[in-house]
Amino acid sequence: MSEFYNIVNQMNPDNRNMALTVVEGEAVGEKALLSDHRIIWGAENGRFFHCHKAEAEKLEESGLYLIGGQKVFCELLGREKKLVICGGGHVSAALIRMGVMTGYEVTVLEDRSAFADQAKEAGAVRAVCAPFDSGLAKIPGDRDTFFVIATRGHRYDQICLEVVVRKPHAYIGMVGSRKRVAIVKENLVEKGADPKVVSGIYTPVGLDIGAETPEEIAVAIMAEIIQVRRKKKESCGYSRALLRAILTGQPEDPKVLATIVSRKGSAPREAGTKMLILPDGNCVDTIGGGSVEADVLREGLRMLQNGEKTGRLFHVDMSGKAAEEEGMACGGVIDVMLEVIGRRQ
Repeated sequence: MSEFYNIVNQMNPDNRNMALTVVEGEAVGEKALLSDHRIIWGAENGRFFHCHKAEAEKLEESGLYLIGGQKVFCELLGREKKLVICGGGHVSAALIRMGVMTGYEVTVLEDRSAFADQAKEAGAVRAVCAPFDSGLAKIPGDRDTFFVIATRGHRYDQICLEVVVRKPHAYIGMVGSRKRVAIVKENLVEKGADPKVVSGIYTPVGLDIGAETPEEIAVAIMAEIIQVRRKKKESCGYSRALLRAILTGQPEDPKVLATIVSRKGSAPREAGTKMLILPDGNCVDTIGGGSVEADVLREGLRMLQNGEKTGRLFHVDMSGKAAEEEGMACGGVIDVMLEVIGRRQ
C-alpha cells in the first residue's frame, strides 16, 4: 500500500487528481488513483477497480458513490496550499502570520534586506531578497498557489503582476487604491496580458469588512482567500506531514488512517479531512478535536491492539443526548473510514 502514498506524493498538482476508496462491502479498503479522469493506479492492483474502471473514470466530484453495489468514497485531492506575498511591509507581516496560522506555506519576495529579514521573523518559510522579477522567476506557481501583491508602489506592482499573470495560480490579489489598481491593470493588458486573467485579479483585495489597520486588512485578505479556496470543493488531501509520517516512519509498525467520508449537519470538519493514528497514541493532523476525535482515536487504538488488518466505517453521532451532555453544539453526524496501514497487514 505504500506505493499508493508514494504516487499521491508525486502526482502533478496541475492535473485533476482523485483518490477512490471502497469503504463498505467485500472489497473494503481497495483504492484507486485517477488523474484527469484516467485510472493511473488501482486497476491492476485489485479486482474491484479492474472490473469497474469505466464507472470510476466518470466520477467528477468528491463524495460517496455506489459502484458495483459497494460504497466508494471519491475525493478530489487538494495539495499543500502556498501563499506568495510580493512585498514585505506592515500588511505583509500581518498576512504572513495569518497565512501560517491557517496552514499555508508562506513565501515572501522583497528587494530590501531589512524587510526580507522581518518577513522571516514573522514566520515566512522563505523570504527571497531579490528584485521582484528575478525572484518570481524562481516560483513556478500552480493551481494551489495564492499570490498577493502588496509592494510599496505601483511600479513594483506592475513588475510583479506582469510575471504572476502568466503563471498557474489559484488566486491573485492586489493591495492598493482603485486608481492605482486601474492604472496597473490597464498597463498589463497593453503589454499583452490575457484580459480575462487581468479582470480576475481580486481588487480591492480582501472581503469588505471595513478593515483599516494592517492586521484588519490581513484578516480581510485571508478571509477572501479561504472563500476562494473553499469554492473549489477539494478535499484536504494528504498533508505533507501526514505523507511523511506514512512514508518515512517505522513501516513495520501499523498505523490507522482516519478519513471523514461523509458529513451531515454542522459537523466541524469536511469530508476528506484526515488524521493518522500512531501506535503510541500520538496523531498527525486532526479531524476536528474534542470528544469526536477522542472517540475516533480510541477506536483506532483498539483496532491496532486487536491486530485488525482491514478497514471499516466508524459512525459518530453528535446530535443525540450524549452529545448534549458533552456540551457539543455541532449537532452533526459523520462517518469515518478507519484503515490499518503498515507492513503487518
